Amino acid sequence: MDDARRELDGADIRVSNGTIAEIGQGLAGDGMAIHDVRRCIVTPGLINTHHHLYQTLTRAVPKAQDALLFGWLQQLYPIWARFGPEEMFVSTQIGLAELALSGCTLTSDHLYIFPNGSRLDDTIAAATEVGLRFHATRGAMSIGESEGGLPPDDLVEAEEDILNDCIRVIDQFHDPRPGAMVRVGVAPCSPFSVSRDLMREAAVLARDKGVMMHTHLAENDEDISYSLERFGCRPGQYAEDLGWVGDDVWHAHCVKLDGQEIDLFARSRTGVAHCPCSNCRLGSGIAPVRQMRDAGVRVGLGVDGSASNDVGNLVAEARQTMLLQRVQNGADAMAAREALEIATRGGAAVLGRDDCGQLAPGKRADIAVWDAAAIENAGSWDPAALVLAGPTKVRDLFVEGRLIVADGAVVSFDLPRAIAAQNRLVGRLSA
Repeated sequence: MDDARRELDGADIRVSNGTIAEIGQGLAGDGMAIHDVRRCIVTPGLINTHHHLYQTLTRAVPKAQDALLFGWLQQLYPIWARFGPEEMFVSTQIGLAELALSGCTLTSDHLYIFPNGSRLDDTIAAATEVGLRFHATRGAMSIGESEGGLPPDDLVEAEEDILNDCIRVIDQFHDPRPGAMVRVGVAPCSPFSVSRDLMREAAVLARDKGVMMHTHLAENDEDISYSLERFGCRPGQYAEDLGWVGDDVWHAHCVKLDGQEIDLFARSRTGVAHCPCSNCRLGSGIAPVRQMRDAGVRVGLGVDGSASNDVGNLVAEARQTMLLQRVQNGADAMAAREALEIATRGGAAVLGRDDCGQLAPGKRADIAVWDAAAIENAGSWDPAALVLAGPTKVRDLFVEGRLIVADGAVVSFDLPRAIAAQNRLVGRLSA
């Protein structure tokens, strides 16, 4: 995924101080630590542009399994209202470990509920322990049911408090430098859970601080109907009117963008986080990714929350992206290599990370190693089998040159202990 899209056979990658120093033949020398990746496919680490990591605690909740978006949210809000700092920390650990095992080295997270003393700090602490590169976004909901919004009143916050906490977490955690392990964005949840004023003020704040902006947009037909009835316009116009387009903005889903909105996003360099498995699970539809890419819209992949996907596997999202575009547009609509590009360079562009998403000298040493001797690859003729067949779990994963997954197991923290804590918390929530 370098600029020439080279595919090298039998090459070495020399890593130094967290960056890729050199790629070529015969680079190993005396005194170097050698990591043997023979009989493997090596790619850039995959990049996840949309997640709600706290939702790993609410997979497969019975009454939410077969609901559309709005009904699904209404079933889950009362459960999420019982979360606290421990739930946020542990669920983030689990979600990040799951992403790491699927080849992901950089993920965003959209946290928009803060019940019982929870803070964005809880998720950042978990990401620091796991060792993935983390783009945390300070989400928010301010319009509850009593004012015509979707969330219950006990999960919304005062808008002044939201903006003040955005300033706090940006000042405390955001690192704008190349190679940053933590960045922070501003992310009101959605048009149906915050006011126009908050959207405007959040955009002003984000641009004053030099951070990116994120929200949900045009996710399904209900979303479009709400926008038309409440605001008198489609979601794209709503976003443009409030300052929510530009190369510092990315929107999740965008399943229902029309041609004019696609052109708007292309002209303004607005990014899109495409979440195909979640869109299928909630019956939202197939996003017009082929049309967006052809128009020049920046598109990355997202697994979305585990309550609407149930699985946090990013390479599986790449395959699903390819398959859905073929269903919608024909068998030649998207190749496996393009799907992998969306999962790597595409996500890097959406998140404003020109230091990631490629195996090239000077880029960060975020590297995924896939076992080409695995059963999923037996009989394959081409490295594209990674997207077409698998494996869907990495053998090894490096972030900033540090080993996070080795021989298919997370080695950066005590994952079995975190799983035990996660299951204990689920037992308490479901009692």
